Amino acid sequence: MSASDSQSLARQRFGRFAAAYVTSVNHASGPDLARLLTMAQPEPHWRALDIATGGGHTALTFAPFVASVVASDLTPAMLEQAEAHIGGLGIHNVSYREAAADDLPFDDDSFELVTCRIAAHHFPDVPRFFQESARVLRPGGLLLLQDQALPVHRPSATWVDDFERRRDPSHHRAYSETGWRAFFDSAGLQVEGGAPVVKRHNLQGWARRQGNDEAAIARLDALLREAPAPAALWCAPRDLGGADASFLIRQVQLAGRKP
Repeated sequence: MSASDSQSLARQRFGRFAAAYVTSVNHASGPDLARLLTMAQPEPHWRALDIATGGGHTALTFAPFVASVVASDLTPAMLEQAEAHIGGLGIHNVSYREAAADDLPFDDDSFELVTCRIAAHHFPDVPRFFQESARVLRPGGLLLLQDQALPVHRPSATWVDDFERRRDPSHHRAYSETGWRAFFDSAGLQVEGGAPVVKRHNLQGWARRQGNDEAAIARLDALLREAPAPAALWCAPRDLGGADASFLIRQVQLAGRKP
């Protein structure tokens, strides 16, 4: 799939399911959002950019602590939902801009902070996303990334990536923590810290958020039942076959500073 086709698929799917991401508990809350604040130590004069803002939860988290936030996203419907949600809470220092993560419409050295949470695994050109993030950061600025982490064991990594893609065809690719760190290095960003994030997802809610029907959910359940032992250990499924079926999604948070 070409980069343009991948972006078109992502825009189509997230436009269709935008509202579900605003209300998703796993996206809207959790200690990982507070940890991003702790990692950033934002200052009142900062200008921040939240790439692939989705439901706007990261932009909303940082808005009270900085001068302004630009919430960008490839999908207009997501921006509309995010703006309605954030504006409805009385937050007025957030602006909204349609933008692809690998072609940011901002000048060099524009932001003290760039954030991207649970989105980069959709990007068709991850190296370019890191390069663009580094470009728009001011010297001394910080890129905060939170995204899915794959196991180092390659067959298990392939299985976990494919499982995610079966639920959401716009999933492009995730990486191990080592892989994500390498992208920071290649973009000239110095990794200063990192932390794991482990979230247990209800299988049905996770699948339905991307429009999967009962038959598709049953296939995902069967895949978890049949998972190779290392992949099963990584995903730790529970209560398969019923409404309480769940599994783990493992992520990593990383902070990289522009010299």
